[in-house]
Amino acid sequence: MKLKLKNHPIVVRTTAQNFNTACLQDTDKLNKFKIVLGNRFQAIHYLPNGEGTTIESNWRGIKEEITSTRHEVLGHKMHHGKQWITVDTLDKIQERRNKKAVINASRTNAEKAKAQAEYTEDSNTSTDTIRIES
Repeated sequence: MKLKLKNHPIVVRTTAQNFNTACLQDTDKLNKFKIVLGNRFQAIHYLPNGEGTTIESNWRGIKEEITSTRHEVLGHKMHHGKQWITVDTLDKIQERRNKKAVINASRTNAEKAKAQAEYTEDSNTSTDTIRIES
């Protein structure tokens, strides 16, 4: 009996890194980005080019410097919440999470009961505001 084996190549996928390029509209940030990037390229320029360096390794170095500069100066793009959720509602949700953490961190039953009562009040008000907005 003959078996036929198929080769399934392993595909490694990397996620795209979204940087906050909107802040480059600010001239101060843009100038800072240009200065830092220029300094890093000057450092790359003065590295010795030996026999072991190839175009791919040079490109990898340039790409690494650009991404590290973008990460340092620009930072990652922040994901904003949905438009139908207001800032007040997000604050109430955060307060609710904090009160839940207090419940989980309480050591005695009396502390836990008191924290649970506060949590239920806050939970009801925050869920009501979410229902009104949606």
